[in-house]
Amino acid sequence: MNVVIDTSALVAVIVGEPERDRIVDLTAGNTLIGPGSIPWEVGNAFSSMLKQDRLSIDEALKGLAIFESIPVRYANPDFAHALILAHQTNMYAHDAYFLDCAIRHNAPLLTLDQKLKRAAKNLNVTTWEV
Repeated sequence: MNVVIDTSALVAVIVGEPERDRIVDLTAGNTLIGPGSIPWEVGNAFSSMLKQDRLSIDEALKGLAIFESIPVRYANPDFAHALILAHQTNMYAHDAYFLDCAIRHNAPLLTLDQKLKRAAKNLNVTTWEV
């Protein structure tokens, strides 16, 4: 089964957040998919954690290596549809790409982002609870 995974869930797994084991269990045996913006978002998340002194550069580089080992199938978003979704949900386009991906692939969304989760539910997109 396809599962749309967002950056918050991927980063939680990579840095060992408390939700890590549950996310790994939920996704085992499934195909992870998401918009092609994920690598840039992961890089941005790590740079943010570096600025906040939440991890060292060595930990960030190790995290990037872990990220690169996670098999994610990237899907090109329908930019017009994503822009409509962004407008409907009052979210940025980079969040709407995940909603677009879940809708077009008829796949559940796995996210730790509560605003994204609420938007998904309002659009009748299935979300997986962590």
